[in-house]
Amino acid sequence: MSAAKGLGPQPDREPEPEPEPGPGPELEVLARAALTRVLEPGEEHGGRWLRAFGGVGLIRLLTGPEKEMGALTGVGPERLCGYRRRAALADPRRDLAAAAASGGRFVCPGAAEWPTQLDDLGDARPIGLWLRGRPNLRTWALRSVAVVGARACTPYGAHMAQTLAGGLAERGWVVVSGAAYGIDGAAHRGALASGGATAAVLACGVDVDYPRGHAGLLGRIAGQGLVLGELPPGSHPTPSRFVLRNRVIAALTRGTVVVEAAHRSGSLVTARRAQALGRLTMGVPGPATSGLSAGVHELLRGEAQLVTDAAEVIELVGGMGDLAPERRGPVLARDLLDPATVRVLEALPAGRLVNVDEVTLAAATDTDEVIGRLYELHSLGFVERQGDGWQLTTRTPGPGTQTRATRRGGG
Repeated sequence: MSAAKGLGPQPDREPEPEPEPGPGPELEVLARAALTRVLEPGEEHGGRWLRAFGGVGLIRLLTGPEKEMGALTGVGPERLCGYRRRAALADPRRDLAAAAASGGRFVCPGAAEWPTQLDDLGDARPIGLWLRGRPNLRTWALRSVAVVGARACTPYGAHMAQTLAGGLAERGWVVVSGAAYGIDGAAHRGALASGGATAAVLACGVDVDYPRGHAGLLGRIAGQGLVLGELPPGSHPTPSRFVLRNRVIAALTRGTVVVEAAHRSGSLVTARRAQALGRLTMGVPGPATSGLSAGVHELLRGEAQLVTDAAEVIELVGGMGDLAPERRGPVLARDLLDPATVRVLEALPAGRLVNVDEVTLAAATDTDEVIGRLYELHSLGFVERQGDGWQLTTRTPGPGTQTRATRRGGG
């Protein structure tokens, strides 16, 4: 029995304060959209702050009283002041409206469309991604391969990239690249020409056509696939942003194929980041004398796998049973003979008749064995008999002979 029972009326108690609700998902989206104006892609101290305070907490610290800024450690006061100025100018609602006007959206970690493999980047993972295009990014990223390479590529490199990407797209794989000139553009075009899926990861806003010469290509990608990036609408690329963009390509995909790359190519950054993340790294070999293939060949001397077509790529990144067809040269009729018959055949000299005794001596076997093998070779069209002599036939056994050799149980 409760101790309060039977003691008469009890005085009114002060109601316990209800816990303050945490920020809703809408506020977190707004905060992270704002932070894409504040932090550069891949800033790991920003990633640590986000992990500690969340998007809403971090933007409140950056826009709140200066005395509370002590919680943001790892950078100097001048950089913190720069962040505060950017945070004060950020207008996430305007950016979200601008993205929506161009058919875009903003996706944050934790959302249903967020590709969780990007979390492998740790504190360097994107704050969020701006997208343009209708497909679901998370679904597409599950079967995606990056195809990257040199901007100033050779006709061979462009052909290989386009053919490789077309083959991947035909088999249901999403081709991911950076929409740059050269190999990137060839890979996107190859996927589009096959009626397949392709995604472009940009180092600028998804509403910015960069490079300008690819404005039409980017429009086609957005219409048929996805254009994505970390930077808010209207943002322009810088050299460092291109390098940082490559980590997203590496983390987003199952593997990275480098088609052509010199020793200092940015595509090697993508490949090495993919290796560090435990993704498959592949390379398409080129001429040994080509400087544009030197970087690829260096990768192939390490842990990268050599590939020459889409089937070989899928064998590496796909599931069990996705095997590339076995490749070999044409099968000749002689290949189907067993070793004992080949030894007798090799004992016959070219251009003259020999008797059984000579063949027996040259083949280092007995007479009965030689006679049996010679008649087998005669039926298959390899030798002919004239009286007591035998000689090689002047005609090459054709496909019909191969069939007979197989039927007779030749090696």
